[in-house]
Amino acid sequence: MRKFTSLLSMQDQITPQPHVPSIASHPLASALIDESTKAWLGHLHLKFETKRQSLLSAREKSGRLDFSTSTASIRESSWQAAPPPPDLEKRWVEITGPAEPKMILNALNSGADAFMADLEDALSPTWENILQAHLALKRVKARELTVLDPKTNRKIELQPQSRTTLLVRPRGWHLPEPRVGVGGQPMSASLFDFGLHVALTEALSGGLYFYLPKLESAAEARLWAEAFETAEAHFQIPRGRIRCTVLIETLPAVFQMHEILWELRHWIVGLNAGRWDYLFSAIKTTEQEAIAPLFPDRSQLTMTAPFMRAYAEELVRVAHARGVHAMGGMSAFIPSRRNAEINERALEQVRRDKDREASQGFDGTWVAHPDLIATARDAFAKRLGEQATQKQIGLDRPPATRETLLPSKSTLPSDAELTRDGLRANIDVCLRYLSAWLGGMGAVAIHNLMEDAATAEIARAQLWQACHSSLSPFKPESVLEELETVAQELSLNSAEEFGPSAHAQLPQATGLLLQLTRSAKLISFLTLPALEALERESSRDRLDVNRERRAPPHSPTTKGDQL
Repeated sequence: MRKFTSLLSMQDQITPQPHVPSIASHPLASALIDESTKAWLGHLHLKFETKRQSLLSAREKSGRLDFSTSTASIRESSWQAAPPPPDLEKRWVEITGPAEPKMILNALNSGADAFMADLEDALSPTWENILQAHLALKRVKARELTVLDPKTNRKIELQPQSRTTLLVRPRGWHLPEPRVGVGGQPMSASLFDFGLHVALTEALSGGLYFYLPKLESAAEARLWAEAFETAEAHFQIPRGRIRCTVLIETLPAVFQMHEILWELRHWIVGLNAGRWDYLFSAIKTTEQEAIAPLFPDRSQLTMTAPFMRAYAEELVRVAHARGVHAMGGMSAFIPSRRNAEINERALEQVRRDKDREASQGFDGTWVAHPDLIATARDAFAKRLGEQATQKQIGLDRPPATRETLLPSKSTLPSDAELTRDGLRANIDVCLRYLSAWLGGMGAVAIHNLMEDAATAEIARAQLWQACHSSLSPFKPESVLEELETVAQELSLNSAEEFGPSAHAQLPQATGLLLQLTRSAKLISFLTLPALEALERESSRDRLDVNRERRAPPHSPTTKGDQL
């Protein structure tokens, strides 16, 4: 597991009390995190950090991918999770996106049944972005959030008739929050996001609803359950107000869905088929277990592939058996308001995707753009009619087996292959996305597809496999040469076409992708070394500012003062 040290600037590293967090300086940090909140965050760290680190170490020692005999009684006995609250009963269409002020308002005014405000894959975790996100979430729950649209000079605010339910996705257990240190250790990003959101909004009306990402085991679900119980006790929150949906987006988790539901049975209301992270996890986990097939071009890895179909149908079966929603995932296609042909192609792809999910028994789905809501809603309206859910579907299906769930030559598309065009497409997406991410953007439209950290993970994992797998048709040196060639081609694009902040980060993104691809071991998450790179840059900026503040009046202007 990658070890992080606290990346607070020198000025921020005032000797703290043993379990009181040190917070990187920022005007918003001072406004959002008062002394009682700081003590609450320190309490979460003290109570759960050792266990979190133990669970992360256990990921690297996991055994054979299979259903555990030790928990067979949980899978085979009859029980159900707590029923959902009224505002999470009908979830036909959920819109998702980064927890940015304009996105939050547009999503909550979109007419979707729910909005997942993302603090993880769709948000580049600069300190500014994270703090702005938490402030915006607090303000929108207080119905105080407004944004001035610079293009139209129009004020955007939450409409009185909005009935879209807000859910928040904190960052995963593997991620640190390096701007918050406790006793020299960075705080868990999961606990920081959860703890701060609860502290800022528990006194406001409405539920405290979360999407939990990247769980790999029931033990990791149990840690969330303990965090929920701790918050309920600390803030005297009644049972039933904190609720969660778990993203089944790792290969190990698909073998423990019953167990995950059991651990969270008092809080959980749904399982979501997080297809893009699941594909990435399928590549990564089978490589770690030395059972990986050669995965074909990403464009051919669809939900109709046999192992992906088995995953989706098993998720529906298990969720419905335990009385919770089965939520479909995200089609990457996005519409265009400028190009009718591209728009119709995107709508048709999304229509097929949502028709398939509805027919498989899902109770709702995700979209990335307001223009896709009507298409997705139509798919579920045709299937469900007046029903909020279809939890009777899938109960008579036979359970999935290890053989049907694992990706293999027999469960991958039979006529698919890894091509040079696919290789170049992966390089292009990785470089464009990483450049944007390092420049502060976490959700990026690339070639009419919505890319986030999850889709970039698939692309870079396939790139690593092309370089290192004995099954690859490419020599390692040819993969690295192709990477450098594509990087050179992208560098010739104008800053306006590429995006000014992303264009400036292209050299760093290229170096990072070369590092990830050359590594003898498939690095667990690209966001870990990327976060280190992001923080090195921002720490230099903070240090420049601090030096200038300490400098005598006649000192020359520094970079920090120009920001």
